[in-house]
Amino acid sequence: MSTPNDRRSPRTVDSNSWLILDTSFARFSKRVRLVFLVIFLTVLALMLRLVWVQLVASPSLSTQAQLQRASVVTEPALRGDIKDRNGQVLAYTMDARSLSVHPKKLEEFMQERHELDPEGVPEPKQRIKDIAKRLPEMINKEGDDIEEDDILDKLTSDRDYEVLVRNVDPDVAEKVAEEFPEITAERQDLRQYPNGAVAQNMIGKISTDNQGQFGLELSQDARLQGINGSRTVDVAGDGYLIPGSTRDVHPAVDGDSYELTIDLDAQTYVQQALQQAREKSGAKSASAVVLDSKTGEIIAMGSSDSIDPNGDIEKQLKRKKVFGDRATADSFEPGSVAKIMTAAAAIQEGKTTPDEVLKVPGSIEMSGVTVKDAWDHGEVPYTTTGIFGKSSNVGTLMLAERVGEDKMYDYFRKFGVGQTAGVGLPYEVAGYMPELNQWSGGTFANLPIGQGMSMSLLQMTSIYQALANDGVRVEPRLINKIKSSDGAELASDPAKETRVVSPETARTTVDMFRAVTQKDETGVQQGSGAPAAIDGYQVSGKTGTAQQVDPETGAYSNSKYWINFAGIAPADKPRFVVGIMLDNPERGTDGGAGGSAAPLFHDIMAWMLDHYNVPLSKEAGPKLMLEAKQ
Repeated sequence: MSTPNDRRSPRTVDSNSWLILDTSFARFSKRVRLVFLVIFLTVLALMLRLVWVQLVASPSLSTQAQLQRASVVTEPALRGDIKDRNGQVLAYTMDARSLSVHPKKLEEFMQERHELDPEGVPEPKQRIKDIAKRLPEMINKEGDDIEEDDILDKLTSDRDYEVLVRNVDPDVAEKVAEEFPEITAERQDLRQYPNGAVAQNMIGKISTDNQGQFGLELSQDARLQGINGSRTVDVAGDGYLIPGSTRDVHPAVDGDSYELTIDLDAQTYVQQALQQAREKSGAKSASAVVLDSKTGEIIAMGSSDSIDPNGDIEKQLKRKKVFGDRATADSFEPGSVAKIMTAAAAIQEGKTTPDEVLKVPGSIEMSGVTVKDAWDHGEVPYTTTGIFGKSSNVGTLMLAERVGEDKMYDYFRKFGVGQTAGVGLPYEVAGYMPELNQWSGGTFANLPIGQGMSMSLLQMTSIYQALANDGVRVEPRLINKIKSSDGAELASDPAKETRVVSPETARTTVDMFRAVTQKDETGVQQGSGAPAAIDGYQVSGKTGTAQQVDPETGAYSNSKYWINFAGIAPADKPRFVVGIMLDNPERGTDGGAGGSAAPLFHDIMAWMLDHYNVPLSKEAGPKLMLEAKQ
């Protein structure tokens, strides 16, 4: 029998064990709470971030995304046309295409197409070879030189973008793109010059990126180009346009069109005549200007060896063909052609009359400088008319002394010496004439006879235009009209006019210079430019010979010359003025002996008078006395 002490009592737990369990649970609970807190804070942060993105940053992010996929596409303006005075086209823009690819993405694109159509589309390497072989066959035509190897090199390059062929006919380009979707046909405006080298000295040329390089294409580039338009589109990640995303459309404004004063037929003849004259004379170059005597409009202006922009430029340059306009960009000493200014000044100032007889010696002393005539002679009784008809330096300076330095300087300026003609072509030269306060002792012994000054051929011709127009010099003009793309004629400043001498003086001077082209069997009353005469017309003009400067010595050369001629016809009722310049000819322009430019003047002026049906002079005009009888 058990006793109370023997009874089993309940199991008891050691207090230390409970403490351990309680501590472990507390730690576990704290960790759980910490995890939940972290999760809560994370979720809260994400929710706050989402709210910020949706409500606060959404507009900004949307704008950034839009900018990243937005692309501005340029819509090129059409370059304006250039036409002659009769509406014949000299330059226009034709719609063309350039074929391009993205070589870096080419194989990937081809591989995708091959996988979609293994039977119809070859593997990339074979596909590239096929394109390189087929493309020249589809495009090559007369004058083109597209080579298979060149195409293959471009297709396999590591560049992002390559132009395979430029100036492709739109219909041909469309067929290429249909057969080879890897190739993109892009718009490329193609500038056309239908008359080749004719008038190219004035029109100029543009580069492949539609930038003017020479002539009016350069000087009037901004107006001819117009203003490009644009449109904004969205582009997907694969580079394709997102349909319906076009916006902000700004239409292109096409360039202005130009109507020039030149006559294409006259320009063609003049350039042909100049080329023949250069070849016959052996000159370095030959240039000519034809002006309307009343308006100063340039009817024709050209040089030999003008370049054809449609041909191989490098080959032409090797054959010494040239860009640019020599008649406005080159300057030279005019020589005796400039004596007409001294004659007009002396007549205007009342210092002489055409029939006055002056005893002209073989030489003259001026400020310590001795000046001789081109031929040896003793004292000769030349009339004032004869001084210029025979081209006497001594007689000219005798008259210049009567006029005086101050007055002569004023007349030179009024005639436009040392001032650009301002016809709108690039690189126009002003020529040179020293200011009056810079004249030295020998200056006045040179300027009245056309030495010590320089001018362009256009400036030289403009001097004669002033006298043909009753003494009023009209600033030469090449641009007749400018029209905007909508056909509206744009306003332009009128040509500047300068009264140089009185109408009476101008008519007297022009009539007096008929002596230069006068013929005489005895030679006594014959002028220095008789070959310039034209049957049935009174012709007034002047020959000119000026020494060139030897670049090695810096002194005047005794073997190289500028040979010039400027003249007016009909002299009794002026219609045209023609200026000629030959750079160091070896023979005459007709291939004969001597170096006169008179025969070339005759040919060009006679053609102009016939082409424009100018009536014959009513009378031949009285014979002029050049040398008085002893």
